[in-house]
Amino acid sequence: MSHDFRRILIVRTDRIGDVILTLPMAEMLKKHFPSVQIGMLIQRYTEEIVEANRAVDEVLFYDDGKYPLPLFHLVATLRTGRFDAVFHTHPRFRLALITWFARVPVRVGTGYRWYSFLFNRKVYEHRKDAKRHELEYNLNLLTAIGCPVDYEGVTPSLEVKPHVVDRVKSLLVERGIQKNERIVILHPGSGGSARDWSPQNFGKLGQCLAQLPHVRIIVTGGASEQNLVHEVQSIAGEKALTMVNQLNLKELAALAKLSSLFVANSTGPLHIAAAVGTPVIGFFPNIKPLSAERWGPYTSKKTIFTPINRPHDCSDCMKNNTSCECMNSISVDDVYKAAIQYLTN
Repeated sequence: MSHDFRRILIVRTDRIGDVILTLPMAEMLKKHFPSVQIGMLIQRYTEEIVEANRAVDEVLFYDDGKYPLPLFHLVATLRTGRFDAVFHTHPRFRLALITWFARVPVRVGTGYRWYSFLFNRKVYEHRKDAKRHELEYNLNLLTAIGCPVDYEGVTPSLEVKPHVVDRVKSLLVERGIQKNERIVILHPGSGGSARDWSPQNFGKLGQCLAQLPHVRIIVTGGASEQNLVHEVQSIAGEKALTMVNQLNLKELAALAKLSSLFVANSTGPLHIAAAVGTPVIGFFPNIKPLSAERWGPYTSKKTIFTPINRPHDCSDCMKNNTSCECMNSISVDDVYKAAIQYLTN
């Protein structure tokens, strides 16, 4: 890599899990070139995920918390930042145009979009083919500026501050959870990012796990998932607690860290749990662009369930917006047996 690269920008303006799977780029750059200053351009709501990462020196925002900032406001911000190179991990025309107008000298992105002429260093990989994991696709972009890339030992990690852990511990005590109880998190929502295992199945799983001694179930979700969370809790029973829109991302990470197991559909909180070292069970469809091969939690402490003997394009139920027969073919009993392995170690 040329010594002329002093400030590098990584652009990742989509969702929580995507950001987590992009952070290893910053860590790889710091590993090989510790003097490089690294910025990330992100959506404001993912700030808590990025700000604690020691490899990221500066956080820039694409939006005001609700809407994207004006194009030329962003152009001016990037010009002021004097970045020498930018990586487009989730390319969009507007973002490519912004970095082109900002005159960032080296602009790395895919070679397969109609606007790829706005990038002057191109990487030719079709991510939709899921031949690699998303994290690996991200790291491969670094080769465009000569940064060595190796996957061995790479895993997303999130640092949870002790005072945040203490705050969540106090909350758990207030909710009646004892120190000797093992917490299992059920997170049934996915924000529509994938095909989901049903709330009924999550509820039945919770009901089974709640019968185990010293196990406490917590069902989590965001503000828009209140009905979903309460449906799961109503099936799981009285031993299951709910936490709906009560935790910020730092506190959710702390709760995951304090838990023995995190069970979820393909969603950002699943990656948060994996990144703090908690064992995870995840549900993923066979649809290749949404598959675990590309989007699964990047950790050794995981069990992944996908439908067996079902259409690989989920064609039987793609038009069904409320339930997915393919995902619901994953049996509660099989998931329970997998969970037991984590809870009895």
